[in-house]
Amino acid sequence: MRKEAPSSVKELLSPNHIELTVDESIEIEDRSPAFAAYRDNFFITGIPLNRKITNSSADALFQVSIRQRLTKTVLPFNTFAYLTYTQKSFWQIYEESSPFKDNNYNPGIGLGKYIIHGNKLTGAAFLQLQHESNGRTGDESRSWNFLSLTGKYFLNSWISLRAEAWIPYVDGENNKNLIDYKGYGIFSVNVINSSKRWWLSLDITPRKGIGNGNLALGIAYRITKKSYQYTFVQFYNGYSEKLLEYDKYSNYLRIGICLKPDFYSIY
Repeated sequence: MRKEAPSSVKELLSPNHIELTVDESIEIEDRSPAFAAYRDNFFITGIPLNRKITNSSADALFQVSIRQRLTKTVLPFNTFAYLTYTQKSFWQIYEESSPFKDNNYNPGIGLGKYIIHGNKLTGAAFLQLQHESNGRTGDESRSWNFLSLTGKYFLNSWISLRAEAWIPYVDGENNKNLIDYKGYGIFSVNVINSSKRWWLSLDITPRKGIGNGNLALGIAYRITKKSYQYTFVQFYNGYSEKLLEYDKYSNYLRIGICLKPDFYSIY
C-alpha cells in the first residue's frame, strides 16, 4: 500500500485512494493477525510545563493497547466483531518506592468494517461499547461507560483523519461531571512520510464551553528502516489525562519509545 512521496503540498493534501474491492478488503482482513496492536503502545517519561519540576511532578506514562478479532467470517453488512483493551498507567518513578499514581483500564467490544466506494478504500467505521475506570473503590473511584461511533478517512497514503463521538453513561458517584472535562469525542489527524520513518499525530477533544479542548500532539521517528520501534515525543495540554484527577489541568512534555499500529489499520 506504499506510494511514492508527494511532490508538492497540493499532492500531499489531495485525495488519492487505494484501489480495493469489497472482496479484497475482506480477504486482507482475514489474512491479518487476529491479535495485534490497537492504539499506540508506549513508555514515555517527562516533566510538567505549568508547575515546578520535582520528584513528585515528573513521572513516567506507559500505555498497553491490544485488540482481538472474534471471528474470521464477516457478519451482516460485511462487519466483524472484535475486543479491545487499553491500559494507561501513571508511574511516579522518581519518588521513593516509585508508586503508581493512577491506572486507567479501558476494555471494549465492537463491530467494524472497511468503507469501499467505487472500488477504492476510503476509510473504516466502528461501533463500540466501552468501559473505563481506574479500578479503585471509595472516594478515589472513577468510572464511566459509553457507546462510541467512529469513522476513519484515508485521504491518501500519507494522511488519515479520524472522528469519534460518544454517548456517555457516567455511573461513578465521584465523577458525575466527568464529561465536562473528558469531552464529547475526539478528532484525530495522522500524517506519515512515504518511508514511514516519521509519524505525526494530533488528537483534539472538544470540552464544555466554546473554544475549550484537550490536546495531545505526538511526534514519532522510527529508529531504523527495519525496526518497528519509534522514538516518541508527546505533548499533552488539557484535563482528564488521568481519571483520578480528571478535573485538574495537565500540561506535560514526555519522551520515550512507541510501537505503532499499521497506518491502514481498520481498527
